[in-house]
Amino acid sequence: MSDQHIPYGRQSIEADDIEAVLAVLRGDWLTTGPAVDAFEDALSQRCGAPYAVALNSGTAALHAAYRAAGVGPGTEVIVPALTFSATANAAHHLGATLRFADITDETLTIDPASLQQHLSEKTVVVAPVDFAGHPADIDAITAMAARAGARVVEDAAHSLGATYRGQAVGCVADLTTFSFHPVKAITTGEGGAVTTRSTAEAQLMRRFRNHGIDRHSPGVDDGAWSYDIDEIGFNFRLTDIQCALGISQLRKLGRFIERRQQIAATYRQQLATFDEIELPPDQPWCEHAYHLFVIRVPSARRAAIFDTLRSRGIGVQVHYVPVNMLSAYRRLGHHPEETPVALKNYRRMISLPCHPAMGDADVERVIAELGNAMRGTQ
Repeated sequence: MSDQHIPYGRQSIEADDIEAVLAVLRGDWLTTGPAVDAFEDALSQRCGAPYAVALNSGTAALHAAYRAAGVGPGTEVIVPALTFSATANAAHHLGATLRFADITDETLTIDPASLQQHLSEKTVVVAPVDFAGHPADIDAITAMAARAGARVVEDAAHSLGATYRGQAVGCVADLTTFSFHPVKAITTGEGGAVTTRSTAEAQLMRRFRNHGIDRHSPGVDDGAWSYDIDEIGFNFRLTDIQCALGISQLRKLGRFIERRQQIAATYRQQLATFDEIELPPDQPWCEHAYHLFVIRVPSARRAAIFDTLRSRGIGVQVHYVPVNMLSAYRRLGHHPEETPVALKNYRRMISLPCHPAMGDADVERVIAELGNAMRGTQ
């Protein structure tokens, strides 16, 4: 890493990743070819799910998963306020009404008590978010959702490689979505995927990502060239070029997660003596993927600490502005005061750099500069 700037996250691309992409570029298929099938197979095996469907972004994965779960006009989707806006946006684009649940201090994921308050006969999907790589309590959420007749779509954009009660994230919820943006656990440049146990849902999502085309439908039968579109979809396809990179990256997932956990362990050990820093949740029933290492500092000094770190080349970030604080959702009648725990935590959060490209010296530098920033802003 550079001595000048340590970003909060970045990709780790190695020689074999480059060779995997070059092999596709030299071949016959650049998209909708064998690398897509191979990546889906590898991902489904890694997650312990019967099916994986690759899409061109994590947002597209959410869009497809929501549609497969029955989201549409007249339905309601419950999401935590503390998430990236895509978790909510995808449901909005399908015509659903959003309900924002609060989070817990103990996990920074959706609060089952708040979820219970929002469940109704219109609820079709509950979408817990595995914030920063810490899985939500899917068992409790699934039980509540099932009583209301709703499905659970786990937004696991942060948690590929994590485990929940001994099981890989990706095989526990009804549907699970992933992101392969460059700062995530593995990358395909841009990309996403959905895992599911349902053959019908996998088929629906594969049609949905390809304009809705069905080459086996009896609706149009003019010859071998025929196809039909029963439901209009989107071009959400992921290319063979990207999937080749994804296959290569997925082989390294264990190593990448182990390095993130090593960095987190060092942070925890050395920051434990800072009275004004609250360390990230890490419940014993999960294995944290540490997509982010989010500390909480005094809200009155958060901006000064943040600016000081940035000025010293430490690429800290804040994840996230609560979705119900954003102007588009305020105009829809939402407001951050409806989720006070999310708002309180947002005002205290800073994400420290945490990714496999960091060396031990980078980690020590972040800790030293954070200590200087804490003391300098008192």
